Amino acid sequence: MPEWERLRHLLWPDLTQDENARNAEQVFNDDDRWAVLVCESKDELVGMVEAHLRDYAEGCDSSPVGFIEGWYVAPEVRRAGIGRALIEAAEEWARSRGCSEMASDTQLWNVESHKAHSALGYEEVERLVCFRKVL
Repeated sequence: MPEWERLRHLLWPDLTQDENARNAEQVFNDDDRWAVLVCESKDELVGMVEAHLRDYAEGCDSSPVGFIEGWYVAPEVRRAGIGRALIEAAEEWARSRGCSEMASDTQLWNVESHKAHSALGYEEVERLVCFRKVL
């Protein structure tokens, strides 16, 4: 699990080490609703996808919906088909659990992620603005 947590930290650098470990343990211990797919090269993990079964996802009509919760490929091996292979494996996992749709999201500023999703056949269905108020 430490190698997978390393990739999670690269994807979500704002998480503390403890938060990352707790989240990873929750994912790892719920294999009915979560899948972790990884790619290894030279005895090191270079890519991962965390897929989840959600009851609902924006823009989707069915339930459950396969959802890409996290997707990371190391910069030095990008554009080699690793990301595509990971997403296709996640889609197959979702299909095997009765899903007819796969969804994902990313931040508005993450244009590279927008392009990667589009290249794999994902279409933008909504834009979401989140609000917060400290009480």
